[in-house]
Parts: sequence; C-alpha cells; structure tokens
Amino acid sequence: MKVRNMSKSAAGTLDQPGRNVRAKSGLNRNILDQGWFEFRRQLDYKLQWSGGWLVAVPPRNTSRTCPACGHVSADNRRTQSQFHCVECGFEENADTVGAINVLRAGHARIACEVSDAIKSPAAGTHRSDSVAA
Repeated sequence: MKVRNMSKSAAGTLDQPGRNVRAKSGLNRNILDQGWFEFRRQLDYKLQWSGGWLVAVPPRNTSRTCPACGHVSADNRRTQSQFHCVECGFEENADTVGAINVLRAGHARIACEVSDAIKSPAAGTHRSDSVAA
C-alpha cells in the first residue's frame, strides 16, 4: 500500500475547501504512526535470516479480479466483504479472493525470477512481450 497516497491532506483549496478535515487529519496520524515500512523491513530481514524471502506483490485490483475467469471490474465487489463476479458468477469472501490473487501473483513473480525473465506478470494478466534469453 502506498502510505503517501493514503495520508494525503483533505484540506482542499480556497475555492473548494475539504470536508471532514479534522477526521482525515486523525486518520492520517494513525496511518503514519503504524510504521508499515519498518514492519516490512524487519519482516524481510527476519525472513532472510531464517532462509526465506519476501515477495512484494502490487496490490492493484487483487480484490477486483475474479480468480476463476480473470475478469477485472469494480462491480465484482459491491460490498466490503463479498465478491461476486459479474462475468462468470463466481462468489467468495472478498478477502479470500484477494489472498488467492496475491498468492498467484507472488508465484508468477518467483517463477519469472527463477526463469530469468525480465518482468513478472501481474495477477490475472497475460504476457504479450517476448522474454529475452
């Protein structure tokens, strides 16, 4: 997650002042107090120390992509907890769908690193560019 984007100010401009500025300010303070970068750094260090590795996966559309057919749409996730694909009808808990897609993207990234590929594909996409050997 991009902490910088999540903690942007809600103050607005003189022409269009922001709404709920005080609430957003408190949320920003809580987001920045969490120290997510340090947590990730420590996790990576501990995994390397014990022989594992951390695979960072871009989170974009992982909770909107159907693991059954690959269809990506905001309409697939109309509620916070429920996923329903508008293309094929697949239904599951939204957190489970996100976890499946993150796992697949991680496996794809590892496979590309092992095979010396230049780029790794994102979850639910197909590679169209050729890979230099």
